[in-house]
Amino acid sequence: MTHDDTLPSPARRWAILVCALVAAMTATAATSGFAYAIPELHTGGMSLSTAGTLAAIPTVGITVSLVAWGAALDRFGERRVLILSLLVTLLGTAGAAVAVATGAGHLALGAALLIGGLGSGAANGASGRIVVGFFPANQRGTAMGIRQMAQPLGIAVLAMTMPPIAAHAGAGWAMAVPVVVTVIGLIATLAGIHDPVLPPSTLDAAPGTNPYRASSYLWRIHAASLLLVIGQSMLWTFAPAWLIIGHGWSPVSAGLIVTASQVVAAFGRIVAGRVSDVWGSRMKPIRVIAVLAATALGLLALTDELHSAAAVAIMVAATVFTVADNGLAFTAIAEAAGAAWSGRALGLQNTAQYLTMSATTPVFGRLIDHAGYPLVFAISAVAPLLALPIVPGDPRPEPAEQRVV
Repeated sequence: MTHDDTLPSPARRWAILVCALVAAMTATAATSGFAYAIPELHTGGMSLSTAGTLAAIPTVGITVSLVAWGAALDRFGERRVLILSLLVTLLGTAGAAVAVATGAGHLALGAALLIGGLGSGAANGASGRIVVGFFPANQRGTAMGIRQMAQPLGIAVLAMTMPPIAAHAGAGWAMAVPVVVTVIGLIATLAGIHDPVLPPSTLDAAPGTNPYRASSYLWRIHAASLLLVIGQSMLWTFAPAWLIIGHGWSPVSAGLIVTASQVVAAFGRIVAGRVSDVWGSRMKPIRVIAVLAATALGLLALTDELHSAAAVAIMVAATVFTVADNGLAFTAIAEAAGAAWSGRALGLQNTAQYLTMSATTPVFGRLIDHAGYPLVFAISAVAPLLALPIVPGDPRPEPAEQRVV
């Protein structure tokens, strides 16, 4: 029996994909939600340095749990692990909302943010395995692009709802938004997720063997991805404050522009995935995206320094380009790692990215406090250029009998 023989009907696989997308949005809500309460908390006296440190705590939690959740996925499957993960995430997001609403202090808030981060570590890896398991090779780039819409769509939901709620009802009520997203993700998992059958590795390695010993391919994807995520993380965390504090925008207006940028970025991921399916390559589009991201971030630094009105439009373009590579890397890793290792490999991928986010967010917050946004934009523009020579070539294609229309 080939992998194709285990695939559900097209309608069923797309329904599963939607459930996986909603489940993955919970990780974005848990790890990025606090950033959208920062403007209101800053108005109330919290420094950007403190806010940046607290915003990094959920990524610390998800970082230390990713590989463990990945190993659990490899052993126990997607459904059971996702349900447990989302229950822990719900505990953390609810605790953070209560801590902010009651003024419980930075320690209590940090502990809740940490729990939310710890719980959210399974969602991305599980949904990545679901795409590779339920879709044929020549559809996975597009399907993963749709699944990867979870991050920009999650950011869009947060940006559209949290700043205006915080401005009118307080930061505590705004922090209820990640709680609602997590509840919806749990319902989607219970209703629509079951375990896929994954195809064999695309690397020249015996089934079940360690793919990291067979090739440098996975290591190079991890290294390139941690450089490419720097600009993405920076924009996600500080774009609202840049608009509201730095440029005097209202929370509603800032939420609208960030939401628009994330919606465009979500469709950009689908386009990138479709291009990879048509080209038969995951790595070539990543190189193109790296160049575009570096260019956009560099122009953002220049236009912001010159106080140009074009800076906001360029910020939108930079947002699109800095997130477009994620789905391609995720698909390539799951394909290369195979059934026995994909959970851990995807966990390592996200670990590298979240470690980078955890390290750079407080640093960028301090740099903004002391030197302003243009310097941070310029530093972020260098990272995609450094990633270019690290991006590997593509491995062998998946056998023809595993590629269906």
